[in-house]
Amino acid sequence: MADTQLNQLTSTSKAAQHPLLTADDLAKQPNDDSRYELVKGVLRKMPPAGFEHGICAAEIGSKLNVYVKTHKLGYVCGAEAGFKIAQNPDTVRAPDAAFVCQASIERQGIIRGYWEGAPDLAVEVISPGDTYAEVTEKVEEWLTAGCRMVWVINPRRETVEVYRPNVDFTILRRTDTLDGGDVVEGFRCPVQDIFV
Repeated sequence: MADTQLNQLTSTSKAAQHPLLTADDLAKQPNDDSRYELVKGVLRKMPPAGFEHGICAAEIGSKLNVYVKTHKLGYVCGAEAGFKIAQNPDTVRAPDAAFVCQASIERQGIIRGYWEGAPDLAVEVISPGDTYAEVTEKVEEWLTAGCRMVWVINPRRETVEVYRPNVDFTILRRTDTLDGGDVVEGFRCPVQDIFV
């Protein structure tokens, strides 16, 4: 038997043992105090974030939330909000913070389940256990799904990487100012204010 045929049989056998899950399956997972994401039908358990990670996520999320509410621009979500960004197989991601503009809210409404599609802005805070490949995968998935901007916050380096579709990314350091561009218009925050 050729190696290719053997590999196909092995892949088929593994798929039969672990069928791909859907977004509905993810929603029905028992509450075991863990956080999960669904990536191309495969369940990924997310260990609890560290303290520093939580502070950075709360800082940027709270600053965004105050600004967005004050200016009635839409809604900011915390880390538990799932966004279904692909289907067949399904992918449901949960950024550390997210912004959905008012126009999108008016089209889709406030729903109880996962948001269908990407947020306008996704914020990812890098944890010590995250690999470069994992972070790159998330950024690419967000942008491919229609996210207009992604901020990747790195507490160790005290930087923010800003990604937009079809544009080179920008790295901001402590002395720079993070702004929302045309996604969260008028929002500005000194990068140093995000970190401990």
